[in-house]
Amino acid sequence: MNTRPATLLNRPAPPARLLLLCACLPWVAYAQTTEATPAGSNPASAQMAAEPASAPTPNESFMSRTRSGVRSSVEWLASGVDGWFGDIPFSEDGKVTNGELGLTLYKREDDSASLGLRFKARFRLPNLESYQYLFVGNDDRREIVTDQPDTFTRQQQLLRGDNRDNAFFAGIGATLRDNLDVRLGFRGGLKPYGQVRYRHIWEMSPKDRVEFRETLFYSVADQLGSTTALTYEHFLTPSLTARWLSAITATAKSKDAGWSSSAGVFKAFGGQRQLSLEALLNGVIGQPVGVQDYGLQMKWSQPIHQDFVIGEVIVGHFWPRSDPALPRDRAWAIGTGVKLKF
Repeated sequence: MNTRPATLLNRPAPPARLLLLCACLPWVAYAQTTEATPAGSNPASAQMAAEPASAPTPNESFMSRTRSGVRSSVEWLASGVDGWFGDIPFSEDGKVTNGELGLTLYKREDDSASLGLRFKARFRLPNLESYQYLFVGNDDRREIVTDQPDTFTRQQQLLRGDNRDNAFFAGIGATLRDNLDVRLGFRGGLKPYGQVRYRHIWEMSPKDRVEFRETLFYSVADQLGSTTALTYEHFLTPSLTARWLSAITATAKSKDAGWSSSAGVFKAFGGQRQLSLEALLNGVIGQPVGVQDYGLQMKWSQPIHQDFVIGEVIVGHFWPRSDPALPRDRAWAIGTGVKLKF
């Protein structure tokens, strides 16, 4: 990896400043959306105009201004961080991708209701071209480090978790090859962690695909660990897909390894509308109960405002068991969420 030693030494990027900016981001976005600023005067409006979204009508202006405010706040954050490393303007080659702000509410019969807030974005910084991208977000502090597949996050499996389990994270990543990248970051304050992520896809046939993903990670809490995920997809029709996904996470600090598995079908109806039905299982290798929780889960998602505000509803029924001497419990679960893409 080629770096710029002189630039980095002259312009250090203290992690505390970076995390402070991340923490302030939602408040900056909120403040900007309350201002009655014309869309044409927003620095992000030119880039948004190039995206395939409909022009806002008067009754849609609030959501459009909210999206514009969040995006311009993220660009302000990226521009400020990029300025620590050099003098190239962010407007020359800077870019914000994979931006998402989500709010979820879910309730499981055997637990209390849980409200969650998630944020993530990826930046390309001109003055950090050798590192290639910066990432920031707010998510489950454990899943940030272990790099869990989205299907097995606590939020998607309607498991207990709230904002007390979440932490802001930020870091720098470098793509060494098309399927290999390295990340160095901080989460939950100044708690460092590192990741090496490898991903490979085999196109077995026009209708069959296998994906292998391996993440090696290191943190003070877990020491050295790894998350291995394997996905098999079979395309039944152009709009109907069957998928099996399995993942296992092991760490040097624990003799037990957590595992999760899912099998389901996904039906696309066009226009970002999708219906899915999945069977989910998870447990911990080495525990008296091999499968600690399993169940069925159905999810429907669709745009609820133009093409950048996505709503979803999840309904599930689960059979948890923590003690081999006791029978399995039964629990219904329901969740709903809204995602703002920017």
